[in-house]
Amino acid sequence: MSIEVTGILGFIVFILNIYVIIKTIQSSISGGHKVMWILLVLLLPVIGLLLWFFLGPRR
Repeated sequence: MSIEVTGILGFIVFILNIYVIIKTIQSSISGGHKVMWILLVLLLPVIGLLLWFFLGPRR
């Protein structure tokens, strides 16, 4: 059971990270900041996702 739950949670984090990367690319922030956010999300998926949610680019 724990393997299935971990797989589902991992898949949800993966989908959310893809969403964050797409939204970051579409944002109007500078290219350097886009690269920084994308690298943060790729290297630290859960922490990067939370940081983007609270501190990321706004519309």
